[in-house]
Amino acid sequence: MEIDANLPIEQTSPQVAGEKAEEQSPTGTPRRGARELLQDLAILCFLAAPLALLALLAGASYNGIKAHYDAQRFPQEGRSVDIGGYRLNINCRGQGSPTVILEAGLGVPAISWRGTQSEISKFTRVCSYDRAGYDWSDAGPMPRTTARTAKELHTLLLNAGEKPPFVLVGHSFGANNVRVYNGAYPGEVAGMVLADSANEDMKSPEGFQGLIDNELRQRQTERKWAGLLYWTGISRLADTQIDDHARPYDSREWAYFLIQPKVIAAAASEMENLEESKAELRVAGGLGEKPLIVLIARQSLLDMPLPAPDAAALNQLWVENEKLLARLSARGKWVMVENSNHMMPFDRPDAIVAAVREVYSEVR
Repeated sequence: MEIDANLPIEQTSPQVAGEKAEEQSPTGTPRRGARELLQDLAILCFLAAPLALLALLAGASYNGIKAHYDAQRFPQEGRSVDIGGYRLNINCRGQGSPTVILEAGLGVPAISWRGTQSEISKFTRVCSYDRAGYDWSDAGPMPRTTARTAKELHTLLLNAGEKPPFVLVGHSFGANNVRVYNGAYPGEVAGMVLADSANEDMKSPEGFQGLIDNELRQRQTERKWAGLLYWTGISRLADTQIDDHARPYDSREWAYFLIQPKVIAAAASEMENLEESKAELRVAGGLGEKPLIVLIARQSLLDMPLPAPDAAALNQLWVENEKLLARLSARGKWVMVENSNHMMPFDRPDAIVAAVREVYSEVR
């Protein structure tokens, strides 16, 4: 078949071809243009923006009302003391000397000492306190290093009118703080009790170090979003423990604190500076002739999410390194505490009280 060159040939420009392609889909139905889709999207965003703003305002109002209600449900225990532009909460009970100072673990509020403090107050004066950022204390300067914490505690005790000598009690990470305190202010420390605390020279097994690294990343992520989630009421809605009246009062109160951005930021910073804390401990040195009791939890770290053989090996390594801490003092000793995991202030407050009484008696 021949084509007559003189016949007109229909030519279509690329622009026209594109328009035709947009006009119909492969099934023959009309197709919307990109400009029309963008217009629809803009209208949708315009309509959704007020709804989103209303949701944010409702969330903020809800959080404000609940926070006010929670502050009444969980009233401050102790008093606020200015230490130089920000205030720390200190709660002291009982009479006598030396005064016992209780230092809680990382991410753990001072209310963890309730059972311990109540018993110690029967034979001498005892103070628990909230580190900067925790519970009823104001947020403090960053980063949250052990040396900074020890200095803040010293200023707090001075401004609160609490007089040395002190018997310092530290649980877990809190033991780092009291040891550095002794290194900085040795004349104020009469004795010490360390409850299931780490040895800075222990080399963490790979699996355990991986858990620590994961927890640090999780805390850093929580810190990043803590403010937004808190002020919009999302974290308050997500944590049902605060209003679960089937749970103990202490548990609900702890949950109330743990969603607060200042608490999350303080704990994350403390964990970020664990390596610096170890260096500060090596500089702090020992206790000389001061009485020291190292309490070791028999089941410590056995609940870690590790294979059973690895958890058992970690427990053995932890225990052996804790025993070495007794060498920090010429009058140091270690005591194995049965029926206790790492959270000794909850599992065996009686063991801590007995150790404090023994050190107290030696100092007296």
